[in-house]
Amino acid sequence: MTTSTRTGLAGHELIKGRAAGDDLLMLVDPDCDIPLTAADIAAVCDRRAGVGASGLVRVVRTANLPGAERFAAAVPEAEWFMDHYGADGAVAETAPGAVLLLAQTLIAESLDTIPEGASVTIGTRGGARTATRIGDLWAVDMGPARIPSRPATTADPGGADSADADDDWPGWDTAVVIPGIDGPRAGLSVAMTGAAFPRIVIALADEAELDAASPEGADGPGSAVRYEPEPSEPVALDAVVPLGEETDPASGAVIGVARWRALSRSAGAAPSTGMGCCAAAAALHEWEGEGAPESYRLLLPGEEIGVHVGHAGDAGAAPGGPGESMILTGQARLIARVTVL
Repeated sequence: MTTSTRTGLAGHELIKGRAAGDDLLMLVDPDCDIPLTAADIAAVCDRRAGVGASGLVRVVRTANLPGAERFAAAVPEAEWFMDHYGADGAVAETAPGAVLLLAQTLIAESLDTIPEGASVTIGTRGGARTATRIGDLWAVDMGPARIPSRPATTADPGGADSADADDDWPGWDTAVVIPGIDGPRAGLSVAMTGAAFPRIVIALADEAELDAASPEGADGPGSAVRYEPEPSEPVALDAVVPLGEETDPASGAVIGVARWRALSRSAGAAPSTGMGCCAAAAALHEWEGEGAPESYRLLLPGEEIGVHVGHAGDAGAAPGGPGESMILTGQARLIARVTVL
C-alpha cells in the first residue's frame, strides 16, 4: 500500500498497528538515520490527508538515539527504545499500546526473538517498561499509580487513626459537569507513572448515560467539561460504568468488569487509551474498598483491556501499593504496511 503525504518520510515504510485502544504508525529505524520533524509526523498521522493514526513510534536501538546515552548506560537490557510522538508531532506520554506494538514489531521485523512466556525490556521517556508475551496477548508493566487526594496518616496502617481517615475520605476530589449528563458527578484524580498529565475518573450509572455524554473534544462537537475545583494543569477525563464481577474459571479469581470511555482530552494530542484504562481500574478498586477485585476487564468498542491493580496501597497510593506496578494486558495487531510517497 502506498500513500502520498509530501513529507520528509517519502519513500519510507510505516507499519500501521492497533493495541490497547490506540492506533499507531511504527517507523522501523534501528540506527536513527531517518530525520523526523513534527510536521512530518502530523502529516502522516492526519486522518484525512495522511495515513491516519493517534501517533507515531520510531523503533530505534537505545544506543543510537541522541540524548539516550545515560539511559542506555543505566538500563543496558533495554536494547530498544520507544521514540513516541502524538498525532500533532509532539513528544507523547508512555502509552501502553505503543509498548505492546513495539514488542510485536520486533518479532514481525525479526529484530528480536521473544518466545512464549518471555519478556523484553523497552526504553521509554517514562522509564523502562517490560512487555511479556502470553499467547496472542502482551502484558506490560505500567509502574505504580497514585491517588494524590487520598489522605496520609501517621498511624500504623490498619490502626484506629487510619480507619478514621479512611471513613472520613469521600473517595473523590473533583466535581465534574459533563454536557449531556444531568448534574455534577464525583471525580477522582489518578496520577499514572509516565503520563503527560493526570487523569480524572468518574463512574456513571449505566451505559445509556455514558453514551449520552457529549463533551467538547471527545467524540465530536459539544460544550466544554467544567471542573470544581478547576485543575491547575491539563487533565484527561475517563468515565466507567461498572458491570459487575465475574470469576476466572482457570484461577478462580474475581474480576471486575466495566465499560470505559474517554470523555475529554487535554490540549494537544489525545491521551493514551491504555493509560486511561489503568486509571479507571485504580479508581474502581479504590471505590469498591475492602475485598475489591485485584483485576479488571475494561470494555472498549471492538476490544477489551485487562488491568491488574494488585492489593490496596498505603495512604496516598492507589491500589498496587507504593512501588508495585499495575499490569495492562491486551492484544497488539499489525494491520498494514504503508509506503509514503
